[in-house]
Amino acid sequence: MLTAMPRKALQRLLPDPSRFAGHRSLRLLRGRLHDPNLWYLTRHSVSTAVFIGLFIALIPMPLQMLTAALLALWWRANLAISVALVWVTNPLTMPPVYYFAYRLGAALLQRPVQPLEFEPSLTWLIERLAYIWEPLLLGSLVLGLALGAGGAILVRICWRVSVARRWRQRRHRRRDRGDQS
Repeated sequence: MLTAMPRKALQRLLPDPSRFAGHRSLRLLRGRLHDPNLWYLTRHSVSTAVFIGLFIALIPMPLQMLTAALLALWWRANLAISVALVWVTNPLTMPPVYYFAYRLGAALLQRPVQPLEFEPSLTWLIERLAYIWEPLLLGSLVLGLALGAGGAILVRICWRVSVARRWRQRRHRRRDRGDQS
């Protein structure tokens, strides 16, 4: 069981916001990057970041990290966690995750699953995409919403349990100190 939220350890791993202040490529966002919610670990900023990162990770699209970063800015979520969680789908995990999403979408649309005869060519990809794009997109959206919401809810539950446990520990310490006096 999770004994406490790893807040301090995670805070040490996250990048320092001042590191991004001088980047020329971030000039347009410089004012928004000073929002404390983008960098601090609060229940809201972390759970929202987990939702964003996991949801975007499941959507088959280019520029997932940029999309996650923009959504984190818009929803005032932890920027680093949003962007890092996009890597749940990486070159090793993409094929099984997206295949599962495709099968889920095909089941939801009540369509037969196309046989998987992979050929590493652009022609094959374009031909197959015409058949699979709707089930893949629907399955990805459903899976992304479910995984993102589940992750956000899990973070909130763990956070509340951790806070309640710390309050109980404080109460016990105070009571024990009062008994010794």
